Amino acid sequence: MELLLAAEVRPFAVAAMLLAGLVGVEVVMLLVGASISDLVEHSLDHGHDGGGLNWLNVGRVPLLVLIMIALGAFAGTGFVIQALARAAGAPLSPALASLGALVLAVPMTRIGSRAVARIVPRDETYAVELADLVGRTGEVSRGPLDQGRPGTVRLKDAHGNWHSVRARAAADSAPMPTGAAILLVDLRGGVFTAIPAPPDLGG
Repeated sequence: MELLLAAEVRPFAVAAMLLAGLVGVEVVMLLVGASISDLVEHSLDHGHDGGGLNWLNVGRVPLLVLIMIALGAFAGTGFVIQALARAAGAPLSPALASLGALVLAVPMTRIGSRAVARIVPRDETYAVELADLVGRTGEVSRGPLDQGRPGTVRLKDAHGNWHSVRARAAADSAPMPTGAAILLVDLRGGVFTAIPAPPDLGG
């Protein structure tokens, strides 16, 4: 306990608290039918194609999960480094320990994200032709859907794979709350237009 409260591990304690906070908020959001992960993904326009970040499996796992893995690797590695340094005589400075933890956390994040990608494949909305989803029914997972800011819809493609996509209500449609069954009728600029699903089509 003394080590956890010491000044030399403050960067790692902060990372651990951030991780715990993200996990807690995500759990609460999921209980009310929303997700921080969806918010993060849609706010970045899915800019995961190409570049060195592919080495960290960006795009293969949700970005929020990748952040959590990185925070956990950084915090855990930092605590171990300082514990070993203390056992050897004296702890390192926070800056030096943080540098060492960062160097070790990068490959650990890659390994962890690769394992997550294999165990829990993510819903890849950009791995298929989005236009193929027009005409399919789904459920509002983050709403309500209206003519303003896009909400999120979950639905299956023709192969039974789940996708999360952004959608707005059609101009003549009433707002559709979280949990409502919808039908995608159009796609413009990466955002779908949705209407209430006809009863005979189901959710």
